Amino acid sequence: MQLKHAIGQWAEQCAARYLTAHDFALVQQNFHSRSGEIDLIVQKERELIFVEVKARQPTQWGNACEVVTLSKQRKMMHTALVFLQQSPQFECYSMRFDVICIDFLHPIAKIPQHGFLACDYDLAWIENAFTFDENLIRL
Repeated sequence: MQLKHAIGQWAEQCAARYLTAHDFALVQQNFHSRSGEIDLIVQKERELIFVEVKARQPTQWGNACEVVTLSKQRKMMHTALVFLQQSPQFECYSMRFDVICIDFLHPIAKIPQHGFLACDYDLAWIENAFTFDENLIRL
């Protein structure tokens, strides 16, 4: 398994644990459509949250939160609509788009010896990172 893929899987699991510890229920992980993927879908009461998880090692090109592009937002919106069409039980829920960013403080060896838990990292949770915009998804 490539390091980037391993970091991504670990970050999604870490984010899922973080959200469930904050009383969110995991609805689905890695929901795919032709438009794209949503890493986590969670709910709390009558709110459905579509979550993008980003993890990065330290680089000169910015941190994890800076890489959720307009294109990625558009794909998430399309994919959220597909999810809602397939899951009518959530049609009366409010929805939002969050981003969870995990930035490792030090470079990670190509093959981690003890897993990623031994690595120092910062986790930032951006609630309502972007909003649903019908004009944006039509572009």
